Amino acid sequence: MTANPKITFIGAGSTVFMKNIIGDVLQRDALKNAHVALMDINSERLAESEIVFEKLVATLGVGATHSLHQNQREALEGADFVVVAFQIGGFEPCTVTDFDVPKKFGLRQTIADTLGIGGIMRGLRTVPHLWSICEDMMAVCPEAILLQYVNPMAINTWAIAAKYPKIKQVGLCHSVQHTAGELASDLKIPLSKIRYKSAGINHVAYFLKFEEIMEDGSYRDLYPDLQKGYAEGTYPRPESSWNPRCPNKVRYEMMKKLRYFATESSEHFAEYVPWFIKRDRPDLIERFGIPLDEYPKRCVEQVERWKDQLEEFKTANEIEVPNSVEYASEIINSVWTGTPSVIYGNIANNGYIPQLPEGCAVEVPCLVDRNGIQPTRVEDIPPQLVAIMRSNINVQELTVKALLEENREYIYHAAMMDPHTGAELDLDQIWEMVDDLIAEHDDWLPEWLSGAKKMRVAS
Repeated sequence: MTANPKITFIGAGSTVFMKNIIGDVLQRDALKNAHVALMDINSERLAESEIVFEKLVATLGVGATHSLHQNQREALEGADFVVVAFQIGGFEPCTVTDFDVPKKFGLRQTIADTLGIGGIMRGLRTVPHLWSICEDMMAVCPEAILLQYVNPMAINTWAIAAKYPKIKQVGLCHSVQHTAGELASDLKIPLSKIRYKSAGINHVAYFLKFEEIMEDGSYRDLYPDLQKGYAEGTYPRPESSWNPRCPNKVRYEMMKKLRYFATESSEHFAEYVPWFIKRDRPDLIERFGIPLDEYPKRCVEQVERWKDQLEEFKTANEIEVPNSVEYASEIINSVWTGTPSVIYGNIANNGYIPQLPEGCAVEVPCLVDRNGIQPTRVEDIPPQLVAIMRSNINVQELTVKALLEENREYIYHAAMMDPHTGAELDLDQIWEMVDDLIAEHDDWLPEWLSGAKKMRVAS
């Protein structure tokens, strides 16, 4: 082990996210002199990230160094930690395609990056590139820990574990932390006064406990307050959501029916189940405030915002470096120093949730220290929650099988099993939609699937 860690950031052109992750890292005493290898295939965006990195170092007054890379294996050489954050095919053309093609069939989406037909297609585009990173890691940094921030999180985590079981990996999301903060805001209780426990699969996990820490050291169940507040129309509070287009009504309604609160946002969750987005039910869209086509809107806004931010960064002597809620720096610090921490991580299910299939990707509390990431076992998930998780696991499993076995037919089966897709489209529509999506994405897909010469599966 060297005196300072080497952290390789693959997809460093995701500059805002890089700033958040590396900004967190450099504010930790043990990591302030780390070497950060920034890697991206886009030289212009890589140069922008270098500007931001140098401003971080100057603002924080730390001794961190960096290198720039467009060669992946070179960037990974000798890495202790590998952070991955990229989007294959970008907003244009691929995200636009993931929305526009299903829309022609009457299938509307909100985010389309994790589950559903959008998640399936993104997984097909993304997993081969993650596998290439794993291949290079096995060659030049086999002991490094892979911190994976790429969607579709569960499909990615499952596929990596299935093909590269020796890679030390964890899929990281911020849904648990963000939602805990939103609920604390609704309740008007400081988050520091709340204890919670969550488990499930990425974006379909639930708070099994959500409690207030009392002055005498006891704990008070907050679910009765949440149920009462929703029934009275007090919750969700508009000020608790960061985006005014996205009120949190879907998850409160699910809590009313299932007794537990989901960790991922209402705009996400609405497209994971068959009950909210229906082309012949505009009343549901209005009642629950479901923001259709939300992700494309965010992408456009983010691009515009970044133009202004970049100009500010170029001229500023110092930049703001607030702490984010991301787990990456916490993990790196705990592994490097031995200081224990607890995070929520996505890992292959090796008995960690016995109610769910072995090998699938589960999201559970994990202890982190010098021994690495150590998942805990969760056995108390209510059956109604397990049932919803399984409905999405079916889709994930078939998508992973399609990739592992290079079998196109499983893609159609995955789409058929998706709860939202199946509720809106008939079988012929599903198969035609998958054909159209594959044709439109073409060269963004793995070689065995892409290209006009490839035969479509007979429908």
